[in-house]
Amino acid sequence: MFQKILIANRGEIACRVIRTAKRLGIATVAVYSEADARALHVDLADEAWPIGPPPARESYLAIDKILDVARRSGAEAIHPGYGFLSENADFADACAQAGVVFIGPPPGAIRAMGSKAESKAIMQRSGVPLVPGYHGEAQDFQTVSEAAARIGYPVLIKASAGGGGKGMRIVERPSDLETAIEGAKREARSSFGDDRVLVEKYLTRPRHIEIQVFADTRGNFAFLFERDCSIQRRYQKVVEEAPAPGMDPPRRRLMGEAAIAAARAVGYVGAGTVEFIAEGEVFYFMEMNTRLQVEHPVTEMITGQDLVEWQLRVASGEPLPLIQDQLGIRGHAIEVRVYAEDPARDFLPSIGTLVHLRQPREAAHVRVDTGVGQGHQITPYYDPMIAKLIVWGEDRPAAVRRLAGALSEYEVVGVQTNLGLLRAIVDNPAFEQARLDTGFIARHADELLPAITPRLPEADETAVWAAATLAVLAEQRAAKQGKAERSGDRWSPWDVADAWRLNGEGYQDLRFRRGEETLTVRTHPQAGGSFRLDLPAGSVQAEAAESEAGMFLRVDGISHRARVVRRRAELTVILAGRNHVLHQVDPLAPPRLEMAGEDKLIAPIPARVSRVLIEPGARVKKGVPLLVLEAMKMELTLSAPLDGTIETLRHRAGEMVEEGTELVTFAREER
Repeated sequence: MFQKILIANRGEIACRVIRTAKRLGIATVAVYSEADARALHVDLADEAWPIGPPPARESYLAIDKILDVARRSGAEAIHPGYGFLSENADFADACAQAGVVFIGPPPGAIRAMGSKAESKAIMQRSGVPLVPGYHGEAQDFQTVSEAAARIGYPVLIKASAGGGGKGMRIVERPSDLETAIEGAKREARSSFGDDRVLVEKYLTRPRHIEIQVFADTRGNFAFLFERDCSIQRRYQKVVEEAPAPGMDPPRRRLMGEAAIAAARAVGYVGAGTVEFIAEGEVFYFMEMNTRLQVEHPVTEMITGQDLVEWQLRVASGEPLPLIQDQLGIRGHAIEVRVYAEDPARDFLPSIGTLVHLRQPREAAHVRVDTGVGQGHQITPYYDPMIAKLIVWGEDRPAAVRRLAGALSEYEVVGVQTNLGLLRAIVDNPAFEQARLDTGFIARHADELLPAITPRLPEADETAVWAAATLAVLAEQRAAKQGKAERSGDRWSPWDVADAWRLNGEGYQDLRFRRGEETLTVRTHPQAGGSFRLDLPAGSVQAEAAESEAGMFLRVDGISHRARVVRRRAELTVILAGRNHVLHQVDPLAPPRLEMAGEDKLIAPIPARVSRVLIEPGARVKKGVPLLVLEAMKMELTLSAPLDGTIETLRHRAGEMVEEGTELVTFAREER
């Protein structure tokens, strides 16, 4: 076994590898970019070495820098995690030349399976079923368009190298094909440095089933059963579970044997995942990921095995820890990915500081894999995943109930998240009944997206306003007490927050804004520390007590658990697992200025300007693409909000812009 390994990655997977290495007594070396200097994986590792600026190509993708750290630190092996260099055959070759063990498959297997076209050819020769498609080397538009016509629309354009939904487009009609190919090639080139694409038949209601395989250097192969990863957005998995609902033993064995055949065909060693798309009774090979998958924890939960330990043992020359007949399934596990993104804005990434982060309590059947903590930043440079929440149950209904409970404990303030969407998915009857396919989110959007911010019952609505009000009053009281103690006269009547008035009942008015709604709450101090609050729906009696677990709130005798997190004038009330954002209004402050009018185009997120598609003076129609932003490995095309003439372009390609930055202005015209 190794004495010291380097983890050529960041975030939760780096932390995950470090935990297993520590348990096995293996020293760990972390690498980090300037953006990750205070990251969790840096704190957890035995050593941490800086490798460059935030852009991945200058740090986490810089092979020479990583190998230099391995040499200088004395690391015997490198674990690549997933993403970045994990499926880079040149990196695996470079490790071998440097005398460092690459904890992954041989370079030849990576190359064979890294090319979707080549892998399909290998699978065809090995008898593994394939989706009808074109996987050839010719990339000219005529060849691809003829192939698409032969296959029949709708078709799927996919990047030949890489995965994760990058460089993927659904094309419904021939007229959209050329634009889709150009976009897929551009995104593939940006993500993988390879713009080749392939085209396949697009199945309308498929399930995404993948098989976890393992092989050692002695010719032993095993599959650790399957995972269902059908619930996705932007071709990225959101919910994964094992075993796949409805999978019977004969079909499991058939798919497992097909996965082993795929791995055997390329001389595979280590951990790999063979991905299939299934519809009805048939299944087709999609691709093989030559690395550990993001969703590997659900396999660990149902098998009781540590897959990172398996990787380390196999890479050090040991045989597989167990053979096929020794492996079995126990219970059901589900994983959800908690992302910093806004589902209501087409899943745009959300960037900012995690002002408040409270994760579910980990236990034997609840696990949180994360690479961030409270106070850490979600930056525009890397994937916006905050954590993976994994639960286990004796059966699927038990796992679903446990997942719902764990999600209700999750609290995040500082960035938008998909927590509301995850809760809505778990509560959806179709999910409870395991009616799953890759179009789940799009098909149930009318049910899922409104459920992210549902209309509150009257008692909860009142509790939100009461919690914010009592939090502000508690702050005022604490400030007054602090001032009194500093003044030397702690009994001064001028430092008491009791709203006392001469010849009248004491009260104080507090104003809040939520969206377009502004509300004034009149507060009346009562004996014993409670308050009477005058709200539009009537007056209520309210009191609150704070503890580590948050605010214990009682309104007209009804108790609630809440938490209030303040950022300047913004108060986020967390109630029943949901965030309610209010702003305290200062009546003496000047009126708010709107950020932009209809004659401007504003950056919706912090990002890099990837391409500028127009020139000043150009006449454009509403909806015409103007420029392309790139953030968190995703392209976002911004279009003209109106018919008009471009007056100014504020930024050039390659420049970074903050959210709210003015990008394009239009000339004012007489109507």
